[in-house]
Amino acid sequence: MSDYIAQLLLENVQPRRGQGWHGGPTPVGAVRGVSAAQAAWVPFPGRKSIWQLTLHVAYWNHAIRRRLEGGEGPRFPRHPADWPRVPDVASARAWQADVALLRSEHEQLLDAIAGIPSKRYTEILPGGKRWTLGELILGIAQHDAYHAGQIQLLKRLWHAARPTP
Repeated sequence: MSDYIAQLLLENVQPRRGQGWHGGPTPVGAVRGVSAAQAAWVPFPGRKSIWQLTLHVAYWNHAIRRRLEGGEGPRFPRHPADWPRVPDVASARAWQADVALLRSEHEQLLDAIAGIPSKRYTEILPGGKRWTLGELILGIAQHDAYHAGQIQLLKRLWHAARPTP
């Protein structure tokens, strides 16, 4: 049973077929094919862009991975950490670098999750206040699904705001 639970938690972060049971992609899948202009677009002042959401998800994948690995390793490379600033110029090169950052952080998170024995899922990490390892893993899966949904919605809004001739 514990192997099943371990696999279930891992598949909530990275579904086997690229989509969760809810039918949506992971954040990595959601940004596939998104242009820099589309990523930088904000539907309304004060709202988030795909680019901002991408960096936010990358940060939390990084933060949870570090917690799972004991808090060691380098800091997140973008600032401020939770909602990093996007570049002033929406270049394809800068966007692809940030997509690569998301992909890298996601892959490292998957590796960290796969390395945790299921017998530790009820453990609260030293310095942790209330969440068990299992809850952290499930929480990052929910966080990713929530923001992947926002990215999907922003992609649709982008196309609706810019109808093709």
